[in-house]
Amino acid sequence: MTPELTTLALAALLQAVQFILFAIPANRELGTGYTSSSRDRPPTRELSARTGRLQRALNNHFEGLILFTIAVVVVTLGDKSTGFTAACAWVYLAARVLFIPAYAFAWRPWRSAIWGVGFFATVAMIVAALL
Repeated sequence: MTPELTTLALAALLQAVQFILFAIPANRELGTGYTSSSRDRPPTRELSARTGRLQRALNNHFEGLILFTIAVVVVTLGDKSTGFTAACAWVYLAARVLFIPAYAFAWRPWRSAIWGVGFFATVAMIVAALL
């Protein structure tokens, strides 16, 4: 398995961890009656600020994972894996790990900077595969 595919697998596991980090407090705050329902109506209680941020961080990773998956597929199927693309993949994963507490604890401006590092590492992988 290429290093890029390894980091993609780890990023998917990170997504599962993020879901758990959000789901546990969300169930406590909204109640299992609501969270196990079909959610046809808005909740009667609101999420705390931190749990809301964990939800947004989770959704943000879903969005980032799409572009990262494309980068990994392009690098892998194009047989363009290099030390540079592998390093970019690991940088992406490290940024996504750091993004969770940065978002949860509202680290400004670091949250945006960390996001940018992961984004540009992903774009660099795609550009490197095209060269």
